[in-house]
Amino acid sequence: MRPLTRAAVLGAGTMGSRIAAHLANVGIPTLLLDLAGPPEDRNRLARVGRDAALTQKPAAFFLPEFQDRVIPGNFDDDLPRLAACDWIIEAVAENLEIKRRLLERVEKARASGSVVSTNTSGIPVASIAEGFTEDLRRHWLGTHFFNPPRYMHLVEIIPGPDTLPEVVACVSDLCDRRLGKGVVAAKDTPNFIANRIGTFSSAVVFRLMQRDSYTVEEIDALTGPAIGHPKSATFRTLDLVGLDVAAHVLRNLHQNLPADPRRDWFCVPPFVEQMLERKWLGDKTGQGFYRKEKSDGEIWALDWKTLEYRPRQKVRFPSLDMARNIDQTRQRLPMLLAAGDRAAQFLWNLYSEVFVYAAPLVGEICDRVIDIDHAMRWGYAQELGPFEAWDVLGVEQVVARLRQDKREVPAVVERMLASGARSFYQQSDCSTSYFDLCGGRYQPLEPRPGILILKDVKRARRPLQSNAGASLVDLGDGVLCVEFHSKMNAIGEDQISMLMAGLKETTANFEAMIVANQGENFSVGANLVLVLMAAQGEEWDELDLGIRRFQQANLALKYAPKPVVAAPFGMALGGGCEISMHCARNQAAAELYMGLVEVGVGVIPGAGGTKELLLRLTDGAPDDAALEARVRQAFETIGYARVSTSAEEARRLGFLRPEDRVSIHRERVVAEAKAAALDLAASYRPGVPRSDIRVLGEAGLATLKMGIYLARQGGYISDYDAVVAGKLAHVLCGGRLSGRPIVSEQYLLDLEREAFLSLCGQRQTQERMQHMLKTGKPLRN
Repeated sequence: MRPLTRAAVLGAGTMGSRIAAHLANVGIPTLLLDLAGPPEDRNRLARVGRDAALTQKPAAFFLPEFQDRVIPGNFDDDLPRLAACDWIIEAVAENLEIKRRLLERVEKARASGSVVSTNTSGIPVASIAEGFTEDLRRHWLGTHFFNPPRYMHLVEIIPGPDTLPEVVACVSDLCDRRLGKGVVAAKDTPNFIANRIGTFSSAVVFRLMQRDSYTVEEIDALTGPAIGHPKSATFRTLDLVGLDVAAHVLRNLHQNLPADPRRDWFCVPPFVEQMLERKWLGDKTGQGFYRKEKSDGEIWALDWKTLEYRPRQKVRFPSLDMARNIDQTRQRLPMLLAAGDRAAQFLWNLYSEVFVYAAPLVGEICDRVIDIDHAMRWGYAQELGPFEAWDVLGVEQVVARLRQDKREVPAVVERMLASGARSFYQQSDCSTSYFDLCGGRYQPLEPRPGILILKDVKRARRPLQSNAGASLVDLGDGVLCVEFHSKMNAIGEDQISMLMAGLKETTANFEAMIVANQGENFSVGANLVLVLMAAQGEEWDELDLGIRRFQQANLALKYAPKPVVAAPFGMALGGGCEISMHCARNQAAAELYMGLVEVGVGVIPGAGGTKELLLRLTDGAPDDAALEARVRQAFETIGYARVSTSAEEARRLGFLRPEDRVSIHRERVVAEAKAAALDLAASYRPGVPRSDIRVLGEAGLATLKMGIYLARQGGYISDYDAVVAGKLAHVLCGGRLSGRPIVSEQYLLDLEREAFLSLCGQRQTQERMQHMLKTGKPLRN
């Protein structure tokens, strides 16, 4: 099997260009081809597709310059270049004849042994390659990416009838390790796994909505975060995807599933047909189930009965109000379904229909229940797949209620219960098993080399220490993990004390330490509630002590006798960024939203972040002019609360070092952080606190303050923004020192702490903190 080092994507539309962008993100040079343009610009369509991928939000490329790895071309002039490509991905229009005609041309141009795959979402994979040469059919398969490919974790791998096993294994491994995808093996059935189950779920929602008169707002309140689904819920998601796309999938399933027991459910509702006729397709046409009013920017919702827009209505369900007090979906979901109100009835009807539909499909669309659960979690960003949710609600309890409602229980589930099994999954201290609905017994989940799941480690051996917000976990091989597990992994005394305890334990008994977790985000920063309460209570000594403790913990991480590796992912903001910056190395997830954002709540980074970014950017400045430019860069990065949109951008901003590593696959971050820590341990030499830091002093401070004054006069910042910016400038310049001052780390930390405390005492800062806690958005006061 030839290594897949060069790729081509055929079709520069939304999916094709974004797949090419993600291949470029991981360093795979990619040829992007589309129809030939006019004689003066033959590659126009492919270039426009690449440019659209560059400018889209969220960004398709990790860094803008990665677009240079995508080479535009056209089908008429550039198909011979496919001979140099190891993997050719077809992503043209969802039309069988168009795909087959293009494949005829590809077959003549490709090299023998090169892999050819289709990104079709609904056309049978086998039908596209039927009748082509044996070599092509043996190297042919479906690789169904989800949009946007950079961000959606799932890729479904669909072999054809003649596909070589080694081809499936090679492409699956590349999608996993290089592209960072969750790979699910699907059978060649209409719309494969995720879209089959996901579209059925949408069809159920449409039926229940019309039958029981739920509003758009009520449906989205019930099918979003309350049940562990994305904030976009049902109808905001449909607006994002496009109603035309959703209708196409519904019609495709209705046409291609003549024997499906729920075939009639895969119909476009009459009111949606009217929306399609009016071109109310969602975001792409400016209105769908929601519309942003031009007059005031307010979002209005559609009344589906009258097809008129109106201000969004507040949703009131007693069960939803109670659910807000329950953090964990696995505890919240049973409460919601047992509540007895209209919300509970809707959720029971939705979940039970999906359960009853999904169970008999095991064996038809895939081999295992976990394949369906993975597909829905990774492709639809659901916290629980259907069978995981069924386990949470209780398999026997759900079956009893189905019987009570005089509804049919899937035969495979009846057989499962008759065998003595009571859940789809079983967990022991060392392993997880799933119930094989086809084989009638539990099967162990195969190990996934290179993936370390902290909850599995903790089941196998108890944490060495633990409190409400953090734990010390022995990862084996001489590596200790400090795991955060508070709400949003906000940092308070629980986390700081565990960091200190971890350093002590590592010094005595381990070779290295990592700071990692597998929550939704690495850390959103310091616990703002505690800071605000202390400030409002004028508990200045306590607040001063807390900041000192955080500074001391970060210095201890930086100068620990044994190496400490941070594993940031998702959001690593404020204090989370400061912790990462003080570790000897970072093993960061590629999707990393990292930044020092404290100015948004009226303070500056106070746990060493201001000092550390200054050191990162100014070390090695060759002269005073360069030093001044780099201080200004630090000032703007912190002052504008810049946040990276990828690990590579975090490196550019200075939050990551050149030597820090990046994991494309988020589930591999912890294991790769452990490996990085062991690599460091072999030759690690701790440093000592710095006392040789050049700062600009009074002259540089005057320059920055002039910039602040001009920004205020120009109306770019508020009066209080100028106050906060002045404090930041004071720290970054080392205060009002004269001459060519040299200062220590501790000196800068003292300035940081003093600035932080003085700003906390200001009414405007406390107002900003309150507003952030209440709305999640910064206040410009």
